[in-house]
Amino acid sequence: MDNKKAGMDSLIREMRAKGNLKSDRVEEAMRSAPRHLFVPEKSKDSAYSDSPLSIGHGQTVSQPSVVAKMTEFLDVETGDRILEIGAGSGWQSAVLSHLVGDTGKIYTIEVVEELAEQARRNLKDVDVENVEVLVGDGSTGMEEHAPYDGIICTAVSPRVQEEWIEQVKIGGRIVTPVSGMVLHNLVVVEKVGESETKTVRKERGYRFVKLKGEKGF
Repeated sequence: MDNKKAGMDSLIREMRAKGNLKSDRVEEAMRSAPRHLFVPEKSKDSAYSDSPLSIGHGQTVSQPSVVAKMTEFLDVETGDRILEIGAGSGWQSAVLSHLVGDTGKIYTIEVVEELAEQARRNLKDVDVENVEVLVGDGSTGMEEHAPYDGIICTAVSPRVQEEWIEQVKIGGRIVTPVSGMVLHNLVVVEKVGESETKTVRKERGYRFVKLKGEKGF
């Protein structure tokens, strides 16, 4: 058996056993975007460990169990338009692209230009065509393509930003880590009115890189 496939199979079993992966759709999406294709050459042997890996510029590709959870919490449907804040290496975008399908669209915004270019190359290499990578400050969202069916932020934010709430559709979700006293909280909010949200989930005990930008750190 191919070592990479064996690594993915082992990772999926581990996440399932720990309850970090429950959705068959999300499992299929993660298998469609092999993680070793989105990490630096020096880290490929560790691609299927359940841990974050450095991608340079002080940023990481998130650990698989966190990607699985955040993706499940976002509750993506075929045809959705999703805004991702923090493209990184493009892995989370690739996972989401499978879930939205050919009729959906992922917009991902990255503040570090070199990482945005890296994400573009990685996504092109795996023939992902429904993701647009843009360079900019995601802490204020991306009004140009709003409203979105969901917004996901892959770096810890001081709060759920007002701009994100404005730019997501009523009924849509925002999934983001929010700064806590020591560790970070993973928060899921649903927009229930023009400027009203309700928290549908909050989990403590996470670590993320800090969100850069005007409304970041």
